Amino acid sequence: MCTLTHFAHPQTPDTNSSTTLPPGMFQPYEYYPEQAARPRFQVILAGNAFFHIKEISTGRVRGFRGNHNDACALARSLELRA
Repeated sequence: MCTLTHFAHPQTPDTNSSTTLPPGMFQPYEYYPEQAARPRFQVILAGNAFFHIKEISTGRVRGFRGNHNDACALARSLELRA
């Protein structure tokens, strides 16, 4: 169960601020999420229990595996190397 304790910040009175938060409130801050990078490789079913790892930009098959988990692991390793 998540108690949100990892989001809590200690409250210190801020005499320079015109708005003060009631005790126990979270500190406001700006959050700018990073743009998610598009995946370069895609796992595609190529037969009965056979998977190709295709490079999306070129359409070329860069590897193959007989197990979906192994194919996904290969796609992740190719992403890290690229």
